[in-house]
Amino acid sequence: MKNANLLLLSSSRVGDTKYLEHALNMIKAKLNGVTDLLFVPYAGVTVNYDEYTQTVQNALNTIDVKVTGIHQYDDPIAAVNNAQAIAVGGGNTFHLLHQLYKQNLIPAIQSKVATGMPYIGWSAGSNIAGLSIRTTNDMPIIEPESFTALNLVDFQLNPHYTDYNPPGHNGETRAQRLAEFMVLNPKTPIVAIVEGTALDIADNSLRLTCDNGSNSGYIFKGGHKSTITTEDNLNDLL
Repeated sequence: MKNANLLLLSSSRVGDTKYLEHALNMIKAKLNGVTDLLFVPYAGVTVNYDEYTQTVQNALNTIDVKVTGIHQYDDPIAAVNNAQAIAVGGGNTFHLLHQLYKQNLIPAIQSKVATGMPYIGWSAGSNIAGLSIRTTNDMPIIEPESFTALNLVDFQLNPHYTDYNPPGHNGETRAQRLAEFMVLNPKTPIVAIVEGTALDIADNSLRLTCDNGSNSGYIFKGGHKSTITTEDNLNDLL
């Protein structure tokens, strides 16, 4: 999407860091002076939306950002239309997308992002920025209207990427699951972002960034896995 101004974080924590602590500098830079943030807590299933919003507010107090939950508005579409910036938190990607369809928020978010409004996501909130949620790690606890997501970027995302396989565990690794997607969708790239990293999109430019964590990620496409770093130009994915 042209004019997109996105920060797509893999996770809300890295190791034992506090909530969003590792991402504060990246979030502050992306907001670039914006002090009012509309938060979408719909991925939260086992957490109360008010509590979830307060958790984000507590995390962003140190950068002087006011956080308001979209659920606090009588008209969520108007809330998006009037937002200075939007953040979408992690949790269950299927529940998040279900709620976005139910509230008819997808066109509104797409329209605002097209104006250059900052969009910040982490985990599920990053997942939905892609073409679809077919490469999420989450359990489909609810069936959304469609798996088609926001289409803010022209590729799939896989946050929290790791290929660790515990000894004695016979289930698929993450790479094996993504390999299944590639068999059916050989021309569609998947960007796998590991904890501590994020994709930063601005001025029609895409790069991997990090403030505390790994400085690498991966691209899966056409049956191949390649490593990307913070030094790489990723504009060909846009």
